Amino acid sequence: MMKVFRFQQFDIIQDEVVFRVGTDAVLLGALANPKDAKTALEVGTGTGVISLMLAQRFPELHILALDINEKAVEIAQSNFNASPFSNRLKSQQADFKSFDVAEKVDFVFSNPPYFEANDSSKDVLARQKIELGFEDLIKISNIILSESGVLAVIIPAQDENDFIALCEKENLHLKRKVSIRGIEGGEVRRVILSFSKSEVDRCIAEEFVVEKSPRQYSDQYLEFTKDFHLFKS
Repeated sequence: MMKVFRFQQFDIIQDEVVFRVGTDAVLLGALANPKDAKTALEVGTGTGVISLMLAQRFPELHILALDINEKAVEIAQSNFNASPFSNRLKSQQADFKSFDVAEKVDFVFSNPPYFEANDSSKDVLARQKIELGFEDLIKISNIILSESGVLAVIIPAQDENDFIALCEKENLHLKRKVSIRGIEGGEVRRVILSFSKSEVDRCIAEEFVVEKSPRQYSDQYLEFTKDFHLFKS
């Protein structure tokens, strides 16, 4: 059954066979910073929500959104076509492990798969490590990024050290880290990591809290999502 998730400037059609809009996607869409980038590529677009958020935030950015799931590509393209940013967004079915581009891109971003394969899950294609591992994501991103390009991901905090180590092997340098707590005083559950192909003087470290108390969004979350969500602070 198709369901609709409404934002201020666009709607997201969702389907049970495609991973739905979640907090991780909204956080990456609100916090990623493709500053000065003209071209971007999303790996594993799902409904296309992250691409849409970035297209809204960065009016000069052109985005190609990839997914291996044909249904996801159809839904994402439908969402793109219905948005005010349709001329800068395109979805494409592709396996990123064998993907190539005619021209290098300035920004690669992903909310990558991190759940173990589970045949009983309705999100089998959307959330399996066997579809695309961190190592493949990093290696291929490094190949297709321009010399000043940046890779940005949101991943579980427990995978942070492994992901950074894999990036170091590819000479990708950590330039920004956002540590995300689900609730004030809670553990860091997610991190947004941004890596540059060029060397950086230092890594910018930031903290982000989603909720100040159960079911009460933090002022920080409301501020960063104020141009997207329909609810008011």
